[in-house]
Amino acid sequence: MEPASVAENQPIRSSGRQSKRKAVDTEEEEDQSEKKYRKCEKAGCSATYPVCFASASERCAKNGYTSRWYHLSCGEHFCNECFDHYYRSHKDGYEKYASWKRVWTGNGKSEPSLKAFMADQQLPYWVQCTKSDCRKWRQLTKEIQLTSSLAMTYRCGMKFNNVKNEGPDQCSQPEDMVAGGTPCSSCPHCLRTAQPALSSSNIPLIPGLCPYFQPFYQPNECGKALCVRPDMMELDELYEFPEFSRDPTMYLALRNLILASWHRDCKEVLTAQKCAAHIIVRGLVRVRCVQELDRVLCFMTRKGLINTGVLSVKEPLLPEPYRNKKVVVIGGGASGLAAARQLQNFGMQVVVLEARDRIGGRVWDDTSMGLAVGRGAQIVNGCVNNPIALMCEQLGIKMHKLGDRCDLIQEGGRTTDPTIDKRMDFHFNAILDVVSEWRKDKSQQQDMPLGEKIQEVYKAFLQESGIQFTDLEEKVLQFHLSNLEFACGSSLDQVSARSWDHNEFFAQFSGDHTLFTQGYSSVLNKLAEGLDIRLNTPVQTIDYSGELVKIMSSSGTQWTAQKVLVTVPLALLQKNTIQFNPPLPERKLKAIHSLGAGIIEKIALQFPYRFWDSKIQGSDYFGHIPPGPENRGMFGVFYDMDPKQCVLMSVITGDAVATIRDMEDSQVANLCMKVLRELFREQEVPEPVKYFVTHWSKDVWSQMAYSFVKTGGSGEAYDIIAEEVLGKLFFAGEATNRHFPQTVTGAYLSGIREASKMAAL
Repeated sequence: MEPASVAENQPIRSSGRQSKRKAVDTEEEEDQSEKKYRKCEKAGCSATYPVCFASASERCAKNGYTSRWYHLSCGEHFCNECFDHYYRSHKDGYEKYASWKRVWTGNGKSEPSLKAFMADQQLPYWVQCTKSDCRKWRQLTKEIQLTSSLAMTYRCGMKFNNVKNEGPDQCSQPEDMVAGGTPCSSCPHCLRTAQPALSSSNIPLIPGLCPYFQPFYQPNECGKALCVRPDMMELDELYEFPEFSRDPTMYLALRNLILASWHRDCKEVLTAQKCAAHIIVRGLVRVRCVQELDRVLCFMTRKGLINTGVLSVKEPLLPEPYRNKKVVVIGGGASGLAAARQLQNFGMQVVVLEARDRIGGRVWDDTSMGLAVGRGAQIVNGCVNNPIALMCEQLGIKMHKLGDRCDLIQEGGRTTDPTIDKRMDFHFNAILDVVSEWRKDKSQQQDMPLGEKIQEVYKAFLQESGIQFTDLEEKVLQFHLSNLEFACGSSLDQVSARSWDHNEFFAQFSGDHTLFTQGYSSVLNKLAEGLDIRLNTPVQTIDYSGELVKIMSSSGTQWTAQKVLVTVPLALLQKNTIQFNPPLPERKLKAIHSLGAGIIEKIALQFPYRFWDSKIQGSDYFGHIPPGPENRGMFGVFYDMDPKQCVLMSVITGDAVATIRDMEDSQVANLCMKVLRELFREQEVPEPVKYFVTHWSKDVWSQMAYSFVKTGGSGEAYDIIAEEVLGKLFFAGEATNRHFPQTVTGAYLSGIREASKMAAL
């Protein structure tokens, strides 16, 4: 029975084997009828049917089967056959890959890999049609290199190498779905692997660029105002673009390109289209870059990093959501005009209310002597990256670089030996270094007047060292103290020893110090062009208790706005010239009163001829050694305002300001002439043809020159005064700029800062 059973079962086993073979045959037949393929094994890759972009090997899989797909992005793959073509040493493409590796490594870039090679050398370029009603993305064939000029002029169906495109309008052809969806936009891995050209982008030094434009730190460089590291995002950038915090490569490439493009041509509005043409990078990452460009450009415009200065615009710089605001700016000085110009360029409705019969505030140029002589500011301290230098470039204005030489002349006519000046300058700075060391562990309550602290350190030094200074050396020291009072805008008895130079802890403007020969007015007048400015309109009250802010002038005229910018000088805030309803927060009022309203005065004299040339010999200024401490600050430095003109300008600082406060102009001029005749005793000094004396302390709408930190105060007060109130009330001016107080530059930048805040909130 058993053999029979086995015999019966035999066909069954045989039949099973035949069935299995038939099933395999059927699969093969199906695979042949439907093309065989393999999916990308990269987790999250959405490509169902990958296509090899490389087509390097004769056996390239194209859109068919390969043993492995190499993933660059969700829309970009290359096959195993093309991988072997470059990677295997016996293959034709190996030498090209090896040569690329040597260059890549030599340039100190990331670890070379075949993926990086493919992204850097083999990915096709994508370009966007420039027709406004098309803007479709097209993939260029492998042999066509993308250039900026091609990107700026490309149209769908454009002819290359005299090849004609026949058929219907090429713009009507559908866009490749890979470009339209930009699948790499959400995949960090895709961005990292597909953008080696971005990560290696260097910012070239552009020939012919203004030497004052240095927006990027060079390696191992530090301490330059308004400078960014090309390889690192700033805090406000991280806040605005958190998605780039882990891998900032793309953001930095776009930001650096935008900054470089703006500084190459700051006279025209920089648009996304202009920038996009310079994004020369292979693959779909270019599509993503161009998509992101608008956001980055908008952010940098709002921040005043680009598309700023005296630029006149035809179309609003910011998109619609930023424009629906009415703003009133109180004060037509540098900060108010800067903010108003920005806000109007952004597309907002702006009215400027100015109490005086002129714009400019503490910028006031006198041209009665045949040249611009600043009754207020006229020197630019450090031109590199200074927005004043940017506006001069936009207007084609040249500034005069000030030389370093400053001869010190004693009353009696003798020029001081430069070695004595150097020695006393060294001792003076050594005293300030001791003050800096002293304050390190001191609280605001332990503060003391700077003048008192300097005297204390000076006496201790003389006692400990046994050094005896000569009478002349003592006088030279007084000259340097007078200069310090000029810098502070006050007698040193009022200034904080702890915080007198608080802003020096921040990067300051570097480069040339210049005399603005055409005067700051030349820039401010241009900023004011096209603005709605109401002169002779002092503001009396600001009521911000309701949804809209109500502003009332002294004549009873009323304005309403969503936001108001207050740019009146610190002295007027201290004297409650404007009534706020509700009153300003206690914290802000305390900060306002913790700063000092410093005063310096100026005198300018025009002579029939340049009597000082024989002694000064082409120097831009000369110093006056005071005969005693009680004369300190009385005409400490004389500026030669123009090498061809016969005008000297001098300053009155410190306690000397109070001495001349109630004098007639003629009395001040006589005092100045007495000093000049002492300094040039060996020759005849003619009577001046013209002169003027400033009276900033009595000027109703300023009552000051610039701010300083009073004893017991702190640099933080500048930040507190700058804080907005309820998102409706904003503040600008030099006394709100902690980094750059006491300057027109600082005032201007505070206006740009507030315009950005008002646009964003």
